[in-house]
Amino acid sequence: MMRNALKLGLCLLMLPALCHAWWNADWASRRQVAVDAAATGADIQETLSEVPVLVRLHAGNFGYFAELAENGRDLRFLKDDKTPLVYDIEQLDVLSEIGLIWVKLPQVRGGVSSDDFWLYYGNANAPDGSDPKNLYDVAQGLVYHFKDGEALPQDATAYGSHAADSKAAIQPGWIGAAAQFTGAGPLTINPAPQLAIAPDKGWTFSTWLKLDQPQTGASLLEAREAGNGLDLSLQGTALSARWTGPTGAMSTAPVNLTLGKWQHIAVTANSDKLELYVDGVLAGNAAITLAAVNPTIAIGRNLVGLLDEVQIAATARSADWFKLGFRSQSPDFSVLSYGQDESNSSGDAGHFMVIVQNVTVDGWVVIGLTLIMLVVAVIVMVSKTLVINRITKDNRAFLSQYRQLDPNKLSALDQDDSAEDQELADSDLLTALVGKHDHFQSSTLYHLYHTAIHELQKLQGNADQVVTREAWDYLRVKLDSQIVNESQRLNSNMVLLTIAIAGGPFLGLLGTVVGVMITFAAIAASGDVNINSIAPGIAAALLATVAGLAVAIPALFAYNYLLTQIKDITASMRVFADEFLAVLSMRAAQQSRGA
Repeated sequence: MMRNALKLGLCLLMLPALCHAWWNADWASRRQVAVDAAATGADIQETLSEVPVLVRLHAGNFGYFAELAENGRDLRFLKDDKTPLVYDIEQLDVLSEIGLIWVKLPQVRGGVSSDDFWLYYGNANAPDGSDPKNLYDVAQGLVYHFKDGEALPQDATAYGSHAADSKAAIQPGWIGAAAQFTGAGPLTINPAPQLAIAPDKGWTFSTWLKLDQPQTGASLLEAREAGNGLDLSLQGTALSARWTGPTGAMSTAPVNLTLGKWQHIAVTANSDKLELYVDGVLAGNAAITLAAVNPTIAIGRNLVGLLDEVQIAATARSADWFKLGFRSQSPDFSVLSYGQDESNSSGDAGHFMVIVQNVTVDGWVVIGLTLIMLVVAVIVMVSKTLVINRITKDNRAFLSQYRQLDPNKLSALDQDDSAEDQELADSDLLTALVGKHDHFQSSTLYHLYHTAIHELQKLQGNADQVVTREAWDYLRVKLDSQIVNESQRLNSNMVLLTIAIAGGPFLGLLGTVVGVMITFAAIAASGDVNINSIAPGIAAALLATVAGLAVAIPALFAYNYLLTQIKDITASMRVFADEFLAVLSMRAAQQSRGA
């Protein structure tokens, strides 16, 4: 039942376009993952194909780790909610609520922020659906994730380009685990056809690098055969790429890296140029003549630092490929964004869910507006009720003490406002909730009393002196003015309830009429005139009227109750003002007889 309620609530709040048909009824939950390749996300222009993107799940964007099957074997990713996507789970820790999953997207359109795919989960009986061998395209010859427990780094691609030797230790890194180099020796990889450099295809190396100290004669990459090949060298914090071939050696200008920060490093060797990228941006290039080389590869010679996600491809990746990789793998950019959780209620949705699923776009717009009105009305109802209850309580407490005053010492209950009282003076709600009430701060009667005492002191210097005729008239005007001000504060925002009462039903009726028109227009266009085709649309159209009434009915009851309470408080203020003036009159008469 809780799942059904959640589904209904989410569908009411979300656009109907998100409520697609369910892929497989065996999966209980799903959520949409949006891919932003526009300027606000990856900021790429090229359309990329067969791109592995990193899905980072954590407590901030995914709160259902406890619902996952063991090792996340029930996770599934689908394009257009129909086509299964290849994926590989690098890390999934339910206790720490961290998930790192690589998903292969068939296409990422440059400059488009509306692409998406679906994440399904919640099937305890599902087999493991990960497929790491098919995650990468045929050009990708090597990928090292550096997982815990690996003595030698293992290649995640289908080629199996595992390390031949490694002196690096495994420790927590940028994406899961990373390789820590201490200068003891490099990670070496034997020559292989999938790692060969070919002039007609090009070659790419990329990794995440973190340096905590300047380097001395360090090499990030050596890919050589008989002295020819590609090098990435580090001196201090300066990184440069060099190609050595039969026609000579050419290097890119040195680029200074930032200590203590993870940075994305990539180098491509094209047939005629060498390009160095740092954090997805071209940082240097050099003209070269690329030659065929089947190199022995050494990574991290004399290096003191951390490497993560080492990748080699037997093709020259594009600048947008690196920018997408850098931004999608960095938490500093919002390339992927996650929608709300949806639950599968197929088979037991009931009549009401059928209605929800048939609401048209215009109906959702109307229902969304009525929901906004309902939220505003509830806020007004709750806040006004709290304020009025506090005013009533303080009024009773004030009257109880006021009626015990000596008529010749009327100022005994008056106190100056504290700094906190002055800060909260403009908000009756904050005064009622968090303010002190040691001298009736929420009492409207005390506000009248306080105004009268202060005005008498200003006019006469002492509030307990006999009131002159001029002071009497002035004081009555001030009390009447204070009553008006207090009444205005009591009635503030009440107009929002009247709008909800009057506007809710009419807004709902508008949604119903438009929904019925669309239903009959669709029937006329399709020629399918039967009760089964008419009933769902009509029922869904009527949901807009129900939403409008759901706003208006509670607002009507609350408005009448609050209005009655406000009238009572206003009447008590007028009675108190007359009573206070009568006390002053009696005191003046007594002093006149005594004289």
